[in-house]
Amino acid sequence: MSNFQAGDVVTGKVVGIQGYGAFVALDDKTQGLVHISEITHGFVKDIHDFLEIGQEVQVKILEIDSERNKISLSMRALEKTKPAQKTTSKKESQNADEGFNTLRDKLEEWIKKADR
Repeated sequence: MSNFQAGDVVTGKVVGIQGYGAFVALDDKTQGLVHISEITHGFVKDIHDFLEIGQEVQVKILEIDSERNKISLSMRALEKTKPAQKTTSKKESQNADEGFNTLRDKLEEWIKKADR
């Protein structure tokens, strides 16, 4: 862990995913945790929508706890997105129009009824 310092931006590989976060290998001997809240701005329901094992990711080292041998990492800290904007997952962007088709289809009908 002595090679790394808080504030460093490094590339690592996702080696494990749990419900609370993803473990990222920074080198052969060092791993850190990207907590689910540090994956992206906005709500993350399922980490698998954003990450997969073996994926290379860029992370920022938030904190190094030498006593407990833990490194806290963040992907969110490297995003250019403003916190107020919602980041969509792969699944959400594929289904973005799905819930609004009915409204779009009905809109013309409702306008005609309103004009009567």
